Amino acid sequence: MKFIIDAQLPKRLASFLLEKGYFAIHTLDLPNRNKTYDREIIELSLKEQFIVISKDADFYNAYLCKGEPYKLIYLKVGNLSTSEIIILFDKNLDVIINQISINYVIELSNRNIITIF
Repeated sequence: MKFIIDAQLPKRLASFLLEKGYFAIHTLDLPNRNKTYDREIIELSLKEQFIVISKDADFYNAYLCKGEPYKLIYLKVGNLSTSEIIILFDKNLDVIINQISINYVIELSNRNIITIF
């Protein structure tokens, strides 16, 4: 399973996922860094089967309209610190991995994980 973390999320989330044995990159790892356009992220996701992790509703809307990116973990968590985001993923990682392996879009909030598609 491969992940690409969008710009508004901390690079440390990619490090956390790497430590857990998953392949993960952050937009900072891409040539245009955090200025990478959403379209480029979507194309990379489709080409390399990256699961996009983002707080950006544009990715959610793109999936509704076009069925892309490849898969999406959509965070609806408001303004959390980096540590709080890592704790949220650590506490829910088994469920997140299970749900995204059998679904295309999941929504992760402070209170629950919702399967969308």
